[in-house]
Amino acid sequence: MTAVRLGVTERRARLSVRHHLAPAARADDVVTLTRDLLALHGTDPAAAHLAARARVRSFSPADLERAVYDERSLVRILGMRRTMFVVPVELMPVVMSACTRAIAVVERRRTVQFLEQAGVAAEVPAWLAEVEEAALAALKVRGEALIQELQVDEPRLAEQIVLAVGKSYEGRQSVGSRVLPLLAMDGRVVRARPRGSWVSGQFRWATVESWLPAGPPDLPVEEARVALARAWLRVFGPAPVSDLKWWSGWTLGQTRAALAGVEMVEVDLDGVPAVALIDDLEPTSAPEPFAALLPGLDPSVMGWQARDWFLGPHRAALFDTNGNAGPTVWWDGRVVGGWSQRKDGEVVVRLLEDVGIEATAAVEAEAARLQEWIGPVRVVPRFRTPLERELSG
Repeated sequence: MTAVRLGVTERRARLSVRHHLAPAARADDVVTLTRDLLALHGTDPAAAHLAARARVRSFSPADLERAVYDERSLVRILGMRRTMFVVPVELMPVVMSACTRAIAVVERRRTVQFLEQAGVAAEVPAWLAEVEEAALAALKVRGEALIQELQVDEPRLAEQIVLAVGKSYEGRQSVGSRVLPLLAMDGRVVRARPRGSWVSGQFRWATVESWLPAGPPDLPVEEARVALARAWLRVFGPAPVSDLKWWSGWTLGQTRAALAGVEMVEVDLDGVPAVALIDDLEPTSAPEPFAALLPGLDPSVMGWQARDWFLGPHRAALFDTNGNAGPTVWWDGRVVGGWSQRKDGEVVVRLLEDVGIEATAAVEAEAARLQEWIGPVRVVPRFRTPLERELSG
């Protein structure tokens, strides 16, 4: 059987429309947007806001804060590839079973090792479990709290341990900064409202019952992986199997097993074998050309491992050495440059190819709109890339 052929033009049209980048395809609200994209990257707190600003018809930082911390339709969790995401609350059990719980096993083992090296107790696993329960009890009393506040209730959270002893990157970390993330990976606590503005990376903590009164259901791992694979294909397909393997953080065997439970069909992406949902082969009408400025770690940029079909030759300028994307400039469904914000607040762009007078004007106008939207806030990406550093001055 000959595979269905889908080319670059179709993929770019799908990205532009399904990811709400084209003006005519903008989402009505940030919750709808997050559901349609599966997740917004949350490692860099500003990234989720900037990603939403580029895709929602009328958006302010307060809209995302309200959806997460007041309505609690969205939640911040560690998920795919040990990365922080903002996800719809109903997707939380899927991500946790499909990805987070496996990460938690590794992180708990590492934490026990660090604590044993620090000599905090004779029986570290029992000591750690006792500290976790004490932290959770204190959090239930307080409702929401910073780690520093919980350290008052449970002083062992303030104890310092040394990581990577003897290495050039040796550092110190409090016990609390290991314990609270472990509780989150176990589905017992969540990150609550930040301390500071929407670019702040210091979060309060709350019990998971604040978001899910009964706690997240413990789905069977295989079932959760199938559900996540199907949802990913709906957003990012058609795509090579290797892209899902990379995005999810699964092994190749786990990825293939998950896809075996999905009704899909093989497709040909200009000579590259790929898969798509069996009911998702209809062509997409290409939108009018548009300009967009997306943040570092944007979900559209980080949705695939193989990005040449929209990134072109610009990887070296726009990614750091660990594969983290910096701020990108888009024209008509593909990356054509990068942007940054200078210390004086000016948003500056650099086009890495000739896109013509009309496109250049559209990009500059979008940069002006972004600068006005950001206002007095200063956005510094968590992961600095060569072009972003150069532009920021």
